Amino acid sequence: MDFRSSDTVVGPRSEDTLPSSAATAVKVVIVGGFGVGKTTLVGAVSEIRPLTTEETMTQAGADVDDTVGVERKTATTVAMDFGRISVNDELVLYLFGTPGQQRFWFLWNGLFEGALGAVVLVDTRRLEVSFDVIGRLEERGVPFVVALNSFPESPSYPTEELRAALDLPAEVPIVHCDARTKESSRDVLMALMRYLYSLTTPSA
Repeated sequence: MDFRSSDTVVGPRSEDTLPSSAATAVKVVIVGGFGVGKTTLVGAVSEIRPLTTEETMTQAGADVDDTVGVERKTATTVAMDFGRISVNDELVLYLFGTPGQQRFWFLWNGLFEGALGAVVLVDTRRLEVSFDVIGRLEERGVPFVVALNSFPESPSYPTEELRAALDLPAEVPIVHCDARTKESSRDVLMALMRYLYSLTTPSA
């Protein structure tokens, strides 16, 4: 397995060093179906060189991986993606991106240990690939937000129609994002942090 980063520079960089003021570290998991943009989001928002475990897709996986809608995809995550972002001087998020194919979902057990919450990336062109993902999160009792990733020709649906299609409780936030940009990806993570905070704050 080829463990590699998006940067070929060897040796530590100043931005790779955790700030001494960091007092709280939170584990967040980025989940979603095959090809929805999990690796892209982690790479876009991470302040350190993201770790990826992508492998070239081969004909051997053609009979087990559903590539409908992502026929041009040539590589896939087989273990996890990893990145880090400092929300402020004291709060740091560690990001773990999960593999999308169901044959790798057994790895989720370890990735979810200690996770405070999750982001579910959704491709509105292929809503059906998100059903089982959301179901697994609900079974585990992991709080999550849904982020609608922007793709070319992505259909636009009213939020409540999407909520009904995904069978989401009214309190679960739905946000729009472009996983290719740092600002948009950071906004998704901030939406998750606000949601997690709301769950710990007694209502008036």
